[in-house]
Amino acid sequence: MRPLTDRLPKPMIEFNGRPFMSYLVEQLGEQGFDRVLMLLGYLPDAIRDYFGDGSSHGVSIDYSVSQPDDLTSKRMQLAADRLQDSFMLLYCDNYVPFDMEEHWEAYQSIGLPAMTTVYANEDGYSRDNVSVSPDGRLLTFDRSRSAPDLHGVEIGYAILTRDMMNRLPADGNELVEQALYPGLASEGQLGARVTRHRYYSVGSLHRLPLTEQFFARTPTLILDRDGVLNERPPQADYVRSPEDFRWLPGAKEALAELSRAGYRVIVVSNQAGIGRGVMSEEDLERVHARMREEAAAAGGRIDAIFYCPHDWEDGCDCRKPRPGMLFQAQRELQLDLSRTPFIGDDERDGEAARAAGSPYLSVDDSTTLHDHVRSLVRGVSEGVTIQ
Repeated sequence: MRPLTDRLPKPMIEFNGRPFMSYLVEQLGEQGFDRVLMLLGYLPDAIRDYFGDGSSHGVSIDYSVSQPDDLTSKRMQLAADRLQDSFMLLYCDNYVPFDMEEHWEAYQSIGLPAMTTVYANEDGYSRDNVSVSPDGRLLTFDRSRSAPDLHGVEIGYAILTRDMMNRLPADGNELVEQALYPGLASEGQLGARVTRHRYYSVGSLHRLPLTEQFFARTPTLILDRDGVLNERPPQADYVRSPEDFRWLPGAKEALAELSRAGYRVIVVSNQAGIGRGVMSEEDLERVHARMREEAAAAGGRIDAIFYCPHDWEDGCDCRKPRPGMLFQAQRELQLDLSRTPFIGDDERDGEAARAAGSPYLSVDDSTTLHDHVRSLVRGVSEGVTIQ
């Protein structure tokens, strides 16, 4: 990370005017943590001077400072008497949205002494270094990334017990994951919670632009199409031409209001008519071109459209209620899905939102898209954060 780290520790590199680590501390506070122990080595004063006792960030922060060349296993041993019986271990250079209540339930459910978080890495974002069993156990941890059949990337957000400190080499100076995880995996004692939400890091220069985009937190709304923007056609029928597309009352006005408020708008839509052969992708493109033109003429904007072209029974990952389209949008636009509401009109939309970790808002006979948009825009203007 040089030259950025010549005078600054890596987690203090700024994104949108804030150090990377401040986003981690903010996240912990939002998830109910009230105490943070920072294990420091290189240029510790830069971190202590910024965070102080943590009160300005809504948490209590303690520090354990050792030599710059000390690795995490040694730093954790030095601070062992300050650890709780169970604790969460975060790396200072990785960030991924998570829900602590769900995280803790997963840990208790798997019934193992340790559980870490694994990025599914379906997009080849990084080199795989783990394999995970169908029942959620981490089978292999290979820091060299050379073992066969690896799939997924270990990213921290681990829940450990203080008893794990007894497994660390007394005179060793290793990364804690290298010291603990291969042995635990071989014994079947390490759980893995897999996330499909891309993680963001300050660990390599080439990823910094993506991390900057992610932490910009541009207000974004994800919309279903039929029944939210336009009249839903009868079951097993489809909007096959621009002439079949009929806006719902207030939908164009809602898009215009979102545009004025600086929101990005993303549409995700099941389009099984393509897979069933009753319409083509070219037909759909014409529909969407007209939809975008008329939205723009009304002062609105649709920034991206994702659709599933598969038939009902194809078993694809993109057809709602599966969340594939939401994760595709997340990766392509660097979204934080935990802060990106999804508005739909069908239980399948709600299931997809829950699977992706997005807040869900429903359109029905009594609540329109425009009703939700007014509330959201008012909340942003008043500084309310969507959770």
